[in-house]
Amino acid sequence: MAAHPLTLLPMASSHRGALSPACTQCAEGRKMVLFVTGLCRFRCFYCPVSEKRNQKDDTYANERLVRCDDDVLDEARAIGAAGTGITGGDPLGVIDRTEHYVRLLKSTFGPEHHIHLYTHEPNAEKLERLARAGLDEFRLHIPHYLWGPLAADGGAYRKVLEDAPKWGIQRGVEIPVLPEKEPELRRLLEAVDAMGVDFVNLNELEFSETNDAKMRVRGYDTSPNAAWSVDGSREVAQRVVREMRLRTPVHYCSSRFKDGVQLRQRLIRRAERTSPGFVERTPDGTVVFGVVEARGNRSVRRLGATVVALAGVRPGDYRLDFARRRVELAAEPLRRVAERLRAPAFVVEEYPTADALEVEREPLNTAAFPGHARVGGT
Repeated sequence: MAAHPLTLLPMASSHRGALSPACTQCAEGRKMVLFVTGLCRFRCFYCPVSEKRNQKDDTYANERLVRCDDDVLDEARAIGAAGTGITGGDPLGVIDRTEHYVRLLKSTFGPEHHIHLYTHEPNAEKLERLARAGLDEFRLHIPHYLWGPLAADGGAYRKVLEDAPKWGIQRGVEIPVLPEKEPELRRLLEAVDAMGVDFVNLNELEFSETNDAKMRVRGYDTSPNAAWSVDGSREVAQRVVREMRLRTPVHYCSSRFKDGVQLRQRLIRRAERTSPGFVERTPDGTVVFGVVEARGNRSVRRLGATVVALAGVRPGDYRLDFARRRVELAAEPLRRVAERLRAPAFVVEEYPTADALEVEREPLNTAAFPGHARVGGT
């Protein structure tokens, strides 16, 4: 059997055989991440989900907390999403909610909007139901203690993978690479290859704030290749992709690829579509601009009038953010007048996301430093 050629990707990722459509869209930043719930009954020791979301029954579209359907649709439009990846927690644990979102996205954006789902639960009834609703692809997370030929206790996972073609849906396996389980991983890949699954995704095992203690007690250590990666995971994955000759396409995705390519591309797309014209967009997908904060009982509107007059900016070249109580404008005009303001002024770098995570801030005047008495004046 002729092997698929080895294709090298940025950030030490690689694959043999064609990438799944979902992986292609992720790499281009065109896939919205719909985190439907943080609830999951499997509780894997390596689960990297943050404390904010882990075992919380909340829904997020990318970084946006979802309160209504429009939040999901608006976020998809904000990145020009060509598809959606549904994850959690475990989406099958809230099957009615998950089906609702599959139908909502398909009815709004059309059948070409590609939807894939990541699940631990080998539940044929639920997956067939989602396939009828329009789900294009699922990725089955097989627990590490069942890796191998999928006999005996692994039979439920085998059956779902074997039955899925009848539902008209793509099916794959997606698992993190535990470096001490290379023999079991190889046997698993041989088993799913014999079934003819559509693809296998191997993810680099990562530390997070929530799994760090559990990982350390099991003897895992950080890799010299990346701060949050587990030592040995990358090497095992690359060896498996390089050496095994399978009919099934196999893709190794590094932690650096997820941040340095997938996330970065999504941020760039969102910044292009949602950021005001006065911000500076960086190659990393962040945005840089000036802010003046209305602290205490100061009026945002009155502060805005003062800043606009001093900086000489025109309508459209600034914004009043009443929720965050600040005036936003380009960095350079603010630098020129910051010392004439008694309100704290900064240049900030933020993610162009719904939560506007701040990366860095540079104080521009005396009032911006902690402890400064801010009374009266402009």
